This record gives sequence, structure tokens and C-alpha cells, in this order.
Amino acid sequence: MKHKVVDAKDVVIRFAGDSGDGMQLTGSLFANTSAIYGNELSTFPDYPAEIRAPKGTVSGVSGFQVHIGSENVTTPGDYCDLLVAMNPAALMANAKWCKRNAMILVDSDAFDDASLEKTGFKTDNPFLELKVEDRNIIAAPITSLTAESLKDSGLDPKTVHKCKNMFTLGMACFIFDRPLDYVFQYLEGKFGKKHPELVAPNQKVLKDGFNYASNLQMVPDTYHIAPANLKKGLYRNITGNQATAWGLMAAAEKAHLQLFCGSYPITPATAILEELAIYKSLGVKTMQAEDEIAGICTAIGASYAGSLAVTTTSGPGLSLKSEALGLAVMTELPLVVVDVQRAGPSTGIPTKTEQTDLNQALYGRNGECPMPVVAAHSPAHCFDAAFSAAKIALEHMTPVMLLSEGFLGNGSEPWLIPSMKDYPEIKPPFATKLPPDGKFKPFERDPETLVPRWALPGQKGFEHRVGGLEKNHDGVLSSAPENHQLMVDERAAKVQKIADYIPELKVDGPQEGKLLVVGWGGTYGHILSAIHEVRETGAEVSYAHFDYILPVPKNTGKVLGSFGKVLVCELNSGQFAGYLRTLFPEIEIIKCNKVQGQPFLVGELVDAINKALE
Repeated sequence: MKHKVVDAKDVVIRFAGDSGDGMQLTGSLFANTSAIYGNELSTFPDYPAEIRAPKGTVSGVSGFQVHIGSENVTTPGDYCDLLVAMNPAALMANAKWCKRNAMILVDSDAFDDASLEKTGFKTDNPFLELKVEDRNIIAAPITSLTAESLKDSGLDPKTVHKCKNMFTLGMACFIFDRPLDYVFQYLEGKFGKKHPELVAPNQKVLKDGFNYASNLQMVPDTYHIAPANLKKGLYRNITGNQATAWGLMAAAEKAHLQLFCGSYPITPATAILEELAIYKSLGVKTMQAEDEIAGICTAIGASYAGSLAVTTTSGPGLSLKSEALGLAVMTELPLVVVDVQRAGPSTGIPTKTEQTDLNQALYGRNGECPMPVVAAHSPAHCFDAAFSAAKIALEHMTPVMLLSEGFLGNGSEPWLIPSMKDYPEIKPPFATKLPPDGKFKPFERDPETLVPRWALPGQKGFEHRVGGLEKNHDGVLSSAPENHQLMVDERAAKVQKIADYIPELKVDGPQEGKLLVVGWGGTYGHILSAIHEVRETGAEVSYAHFDYILPVPKNTGKVLGSFGKVLVCELNSGQFAGYLRTLFPEIEIIKCNKVQGQPFLVGELVDAINKALE
């Protein structure tokens, strides 16, 4: 039987199995192979929340979804064309995400009576129980086939068992017409120096999986997804956390400063610290502190000493950093605080994504303590968002909150590597000349920007006191009521004046009308896809996305006021909608919210938009 080759515009593949089944690596390699092939893509790693969930249980299932296409791909996809389920638990957790005509590939060796019972199936037919028996079921003895493939490799049984993800990857590459060259090169780079004995066996089992699928009668069709018509240039697949780290390094280069990151590891932000630690050769200094408070305090110290200072965290860590954030505001030192949001409160669901830290970013400090808030909207955009946050911090002498999300930090997409000549120089307001009277005033401000000068330690004549107590313009401690009011007002006005230096809010679609859909952060791609789907029905709807949250762009009031209703879509209970209502109480703002630790489905947003248009 010859497989029929189907030309597809896009496909979605979801790999799922136990944490030890290597599904994150399998999905990443499939995504990187597709990126090199020239497809547009978006990925969604879905980790289990428990560190050591019991093997073979639904709570221990690890997933990786990748959406590849020949045209614009903005989300990882709502539902999948192929579900790879390495055990019954993976099938139970993910069957609901299968399309009506999806293929389901399972390792039949893992579907024994004991595993089915452990998962909670009542019968010996899990497909019938889950009502997916009408899908294209491919039951392959992957574990046995892997062992047969490597019987002469000399590897021990445990190592052979770990290679079954390569057999699975080979099958997926055949089904979706992916070349194996990149994976071969990856295996050589991964094992070539330290474990050369693992290179050939992994390459062999990968190729055997490919060949097995090509001879398997149960594979009904194979799919060809043509390369996308991308803008010419050099691309790479990049995660949001990588892009954030690189954007910070780019800002340090443009400011001619050393980059320092003081952080404490926390899911899902740890990868930023790990990425920065690789680049000591570029002058990056990193410190893994003993706790969150130490992390931000070392960064504030590095800022005082003249570095571009960064600290990274997620929601619980941001709570611990709140007192030191107030210190950074009071001392008016540049600092970038990266918050990769996760599901809370407390420990919550640490591997799942949300946008529930916005109120904490806006208000989560004691006293009148304003600081700018910037949000990234896609994995690749994390680079520009990090660069912008650092530029604002350094040029306006303020801590800046950069909001990312687990969906962005762990997710990936193709990134057109930019030329640094296209990025502006960053010019911190260093104190270089004393006033005529020879007395340095550390909080004397530029009359246009209200920004004080940055005096580095060791400069003769620029000595001044630093600390959390209120001071006057001369840097002298002051508890005078009038002075405190003045300094509070000036710090707030300095932050608001940043609106003069950020882009105006852009509207996708008609500039006025019945409905404007609004989003911020990682909802960007999902909302954009929903907008396009609604427009295909003939409806007229506009879209505006906020990358700058505090201050909002100067034209925000005009944009929002040009529409009858504003629908705000966000992964929380309505925090941004509430914030906009405080700024623009005269505008009718309605909400679309989700707090499930998962991104929006495009279909959910389409329904919300259509309801708002009624």
C-alpha cells in the first residue's frame, strides 16, 4: 500500500509521555528540524507540576506541542493532527486535544493490563473509553522495536530503553516529511566528545523508526508542509527565556556596560540565569544567590557600582523581592526585574502559565512606589522587550518590571537574527561634571525628563549617601512633609514622562468602530488568530496589543475612545481590564478571562469576540 502524500498548510503534533520518556527533547528536535527546513512554528512545552509524580500516572505526564506551517503561525494550535502517547496516562491526559481526523500513535508495549488499571481505565480498550476509537490509531510496539534495533549495540537495557524516543521521533519525521540530517548532527554534537558510543545507536534507532513508519500499513497518509515565505535573513529557533537573556546582553553592549544578573533559581525563570551564565567571555557576570532577597540586593549593589543590573524570578519570588524593589525606587537606580509568570497563588502550579502577576507588578510595594512595566508578547519578542526594558531603566534611572510568562519563556519560534547596528545606542545619564559651586546634588533632575544623574562610586566630589530613607535634592536625609510630597510627586512624574519615549499604540484594522479587542503579553498570537478567523466571516473588528503597560502609550485614551466597546482578553480574572478602567473610567470595558494554567484556545476567543459583537 502506497502512502498518499497530502500537501498541508499546517499541522499540529503533540508528544506526550512520562517525564523520563524524553518528550521535551523529542518535541524540541522535531521543532528545530522544522525550523531549519524553513517552516514557521510555535511550540508549547507542557511540564508536569510535581517534581517526582508517580510513574505512569496522569499527574506525571509531560507534553510538548508544536505547530508547523507554510504560512503565518502565531499559536501552538488548539487541537492536534497527531498525538504521540507513550503510555496510557499520556493518552488519558491528551486525547481531548485530538482533532476529529487525528492520528494517535501509541507504544502498544506500554498498554498492558497493569498500566491501564494504574491509569484508571475500566476496560481493556482505552480508545473506546475516551471516545477516540474512530481516530486513526497506530499501535506500534515501540519499546520492543527499539530493543530489537539495538540488540547488537552493546548498550545496557536501561540505556536502550531510553532510546525509544528516537524511534518515535523517526516515525514522526516520516509522517510529516522531515529530513533527519539535523537530528543526526545534534546527536553527534550531544554525545560525540563525552559519550561517542551513544552516537551510532541513537542514529540507527532514529533511522529504523523512520523506515518502520514508511513500511507500516496503518499510517494512512503522510504530510508535506512547504517552507514558509519568510523574510530573507539568518534565522534560528529560540525560546523566550533565551531571547530575554540575549536582549539583556545586547542592551549591555549598546550601553557599553557590564551585565550583572543576581538571581535565585525558580521555575520557569531559571533558564535566563543559566543562559546568561554561559557568556562569561562576553563580560556577563552571574550570581546564584541563596534566596530571592539576596538576588535582587546583589543586583541593586551592582547597579550602584555601574553595571546593567538584572534579577529574574517568578510570582512567589517577586513577592519576596518587593521590599528591595522599593529600595531601588527610592535610590533611583536602574534595574531590570524579569518576572516569568506562572500559575499561583503561593506555589500554585509552577509549570503552568498565567498572567496573574500584573497587579503585583503595578502595585506590589509599600508606599507610593511607581515603576515602569513592560510586557513581552511572543518568544522572539522577548529579545526586544528585554532590550527596551533595559534602555528605559538605564536612561530614566528607575527599576523596570519586564513581564514574561511560562508559555513564552519555555515556548519557541523562528527568530530573524537582527543586526545590532539597527538598535539604538543606550545613553545612561552619568554624572561627569560638578556644578559651579562644586556641590553634587544626587537628586537634582533634568528639567525635561526629571531624571537624576548616575554618580558611580570612586568619583571625587560625587560622594553621596545611598539608602532607603527619604532625602532631599541635595541627598540629605529629610522627613520634612513638603519634601516628601515633592519627591513622591517627582518620582511618579519621572515614570509617567517615559510615555514620551515609547511607541504609540497601534490598531490592527479600522481605527474606529463597534469593537476593539485588547490584549497584553503572551495572548498576542491567540488573539491575532481569533481576529483573523472572525474577519473571515465578514465581521469588522479591530485589535490593539499593549507591550507597554506603565506608563501606557500617550494615544491610549484616543484609541480606546474611538470604539463603542473594548474587550480585554487576559489569563487572569480581569487585572488589566480593571487597570484600564481606573485610567479611562468613561470607556465601556468588558472582559474575557481564563485562569486554568493554560493559554487561550483560539476558539474560546472567537466565541468571546462574536458575543461582544452581538
